[in-house]
Amino acid sequence: MLTGTTTSDEPPTEADTAHTGAPTAPTTPFASSPRGARFARRRAVRWMEDWGYPPESDASCAVALVVGELTANAVRHGHVPGHGCRIRLGLDEEAGLVRIEVCDAAAAKRPPAAPPLTCPDGESGRGLLLVDVLAVRWGWTPRQPVGKTVWAEVSTEPAT
Repeated sequence: MLTGTTTSDEPPTEADTAHTGAPTAPTTPFASSPRGARFARRRAVRWMEDWGYPPESDASCAVALVVGELTANAVRHGHVPGHGCRIRLGLDEEAGLVRIEVCDAAAAKRPPAAPPLTCPDGESGRGLLLVDVLAVRWGWTPRQPVGKTVWAEVSTEPAT
């Protein structure tokens, strides 16, 4: 079982993300900066490689893109002075999923329920569209004592 996976339509809570024996990377802090987001993405690729998914594999590339988008959003929209961000990955080999969790301290700045229907012409604004395409599902939950966790589940299986 993947840490944090639920079988209902309800998003998982932090109580659902207790270690269940599936390979789980440690919750790792990263600075709320572009450099910190880059570190988190590289760390995720390393964890994927440790789990048997080489950096050039489709699964690792998809996870890297989703981690890149979620950490960039955490840095850009979830920055609270004096607080960093956190990332955790969990692998569910049986279900063929990697769960990505990115935590920040900005509880008031919540992601939209769905990505925008159209791409803006600007240089940004497409991140959640990428997450929506690459993830099996994604969402967010409040985080105690402060902040939120944005999560996504990415398939490790080849696309059909």
